[in-house]
Amino acid sequence: MMNDEFDNWDIATRAIRTGHKRTAEGEHSEPIFATSSFVFDSAAHAAARFAGDEAGNIYSRFTNPTVRAFEERLAAMEEGESCVAFASGMAAILSTCLGLLKAGDHVVCSSSVFGTTTVLFNRYMSKFGIETTFVSLTDMAQWEQALKPETRLLFLETPSNPLTQVADIAALSELAHKNDALLVVDNCFCTPVLQQPLKLGADIVVHSATKYLDGQGRAMGGAVVGDKKLVGEEIFGVVRTAGPTLSPFNAWIFLKGLETLNLRMQAHSDNALQLAQWLEQQPAVEKLYYPGLATHPQFDLVKQQQTAPGGILSFEVKGGRESAWRLIDSTRMLSITANLGDTKTTITHPATTTHGRLTDEQKAETGISEGLIRIAVGLENFEDIKADLQLLAQL
Repeated sequence: MMNDEFDNWDIATRAIRTGHKRTAEGEHSEPIFATSSFVFDSAAHAAARFAGDEAGNIYSRFTNPTVRAFEERLAAMEEGESCVAFASGMAAILSTCLGLLKAGDHVVCSSSVFGTTTVLFNRYMSKFGIETTFVSLTDMAQWEQALKPETRLLFLETPSNPLTQVADIAALSELAHKNDALLVVDNCFCTPVLQQPLKLGADIVVHSATKYLDGQGRAMGGAVVGDKKLVGEEIFGVVRTAGPTLSPFNAWIFLKGLETLNLRMQAHSDNALQLAQWLEQQPAVEKLYYPGLATHPQFDLVKQQQTAPGGILSFEVKGGRESAWRLIDSTRMLSITANLGDTKTTITHPATTTHGRLTDEQKAETGISEGLIRIAVGLENFEDIKADLQLLAQL
């Protein structure tokens, strides 16, 4: 949450110094407040807290000092007014929908979002009378044509998962606001270190803290950042009432993760760029998707709205699923897991994991082929990562 105390600090400094309000114990590192409830001085004091007449802790479902420290730090890094933390990234997306939408509302969503996000809109939000139209992330004409008088939200990920397509956030923000809609951007792949959607015109930023914000694959969590009204009141009301609460211990893990986020994101990007350049030279690679390459369709846009290309890349191998699985199974160091954002490099087959719940038609529309492999490049030595993929030469 921006204020005069640190609004001139660099993001690396905010990631270390904001959010923590030192207690009477004088601790240097942020404490974990492992408590479900808080004690009041008197009945009148309790009544004032519950009525909202006095700010302060009430119950850890929605007020906890450790969780609040994480929220304030992430808000400062995204340059937002308010942040609300959740038990997972999907809980953050669901709570955004519950807080801002009602029956009869319409959402325009990129077709290039995480598979579970697609399922959330198609299978579950539709039960509450909320309609969703899916469009190409990069085709502005499709976004414009999909708009209706009932459109309330435009939702997207950029870069997309797993093909790393990049949306023009500023252009989509202008389109949304012309039609009295809100722009919601999932910033999981970039984090505020590489991209700050609010500064580009987005209204709300969503995170899966499970990924890069943690950085070591230790804990589940999510967050939403935006203004005091939409996020601080409407979306906060969902966590207070429905309880998709982030635990204090996980919040503390994310606090420590944020402290090194600036260094890690640059290192992830450096390793990923080297790997992408090597993959370009491999005959078995039919298509390569990485925002740091000049061959990427949105390369110029990436340079405008991101400070680095990030640590995620995907590529298609000759021979479809058989070759993809063979390469994945040949690795000995890379972790075969669908998670990403870890210090450890991970490899997965999107068509049968992250996007496995999509229909064949949906996969075809979004470019998820049977030969596609996604790698979330970690912080190991690049030569060791490359050596673990040597089977490519035999495909």
